[in-house]
Amino acid sequence: MTSRPWLRPLGRDLAIDLGTANTLIHVRGRGVVVEEPSVVAVEVGTGRLVAAGTRAKEMLGRAPGTIRAVRPLRDGVVSDADETERMLRWFIDQVRTSRLVRPRMVLCVPSEVTGVERRALEDAATRCGARRVYMIEEPMAAAIGAGLPVYETAASMVVDIGGGTTDVAVISLGGIVTSSSLRIAGDEIDEALIGYVKSEYSLLLGERSAEDIKVAVGSVFPLREELTTRLRGRDLVTGLPKTVQVSSVEVRRAIETPVLQIIELVRATLDVCPPELAGDILDRGITLTGGGALLRGLDERMRHELGVPVQVADDPLRAVARGAGRCVDEFASLERVLVGDHRL
Repeated sequence: MTSRPWLRPLGRDLAIDLGTANTLIHVRGRGVVVEEPSVVAVEVGTGRLVAAGTRAKEMLGRAPGTIRAVRPLRDGVVSDADETERMLRWFIDQVRTSRLVRPRMVLCVPSEVTGVERRALEDAATRCGARRVYMIEEPMAAAIGAGLPVYETAASMVVDIGGGTTDVAVISLGGIVTSSSLRIAGDEIDEALIGYVKSEYSLLLGERSAEDIKVAVGSVFPLREELTTRLRGRDLVTGLPKTVQVSSVEVRRAIETPVLQIIELVRATLDVCPPELAGDILDRGITLTGGGALLRGLDERMRHELGVPVQVADDPLRAVARGAGRCVDEFASLERVLVGDHRL
């Protein structure tokens, strides 16, 4: 028997959170069975697939010239259709034992995705064996996954901060009353950190190193005890490896601009919220989901800036996948939250 439980026969229905940073796949009746970085590695020249997921991510910035490791999604949508399809097919094939059964798939999409971007995702899923394709907006999936009462008259507000996009939505009676989306999220926070280290220390950092620093000492609100960590990169002056020490105070300063943009997006959404629903949000607060919700002090910072209660959902990284998964587990009762032309 395999040591990886997700290498079991595929169920009929799938929910797929195809994110810029990570891809999660929920199989009906079994839960999330695939959770891998959204990275693919191919052989230059032949185009042969070398690896996908964790193994491919390990190759970022380290692969020889004969191998190209890339992230095929950008800002929450497809940027490289061929590589997205190959990556998705690889993930699905890990749990699929029969090509005779074509599953239905629910795909998660940013709230302001264009028709062209939506079609690119749908086409990729169809070519990967989907019998029918359905869409759910990420903030709705996040709200369901966070356990918010989306069908009640009282409103709930969710802020989903992924790798490529931040989605904000006010939800009531099973629908999104108002929403907004910003293509600034975890990746832009990493890029801001890379830029800061480059300008302050003449040090070139890779994506993985920036992400590691963010996890180790990143914060957006003063900590009781500030943190420090050592980072390694290439000195832009000498070209040699170099090690420096950075603190959570520096990281906070480095990522201030994208963090403020995210907070202003939430503020703008609150400003256009109907007065009756605004009162509900003041009582219930804002729920944070996505990987960005794990940034230290983000809930406190938003609470301080907006004057509204803010809480982080349980297991925020998997909230979108959990919510979409409930749609495949409970199609009949959650059909109303699906969007687009392809509905049950």
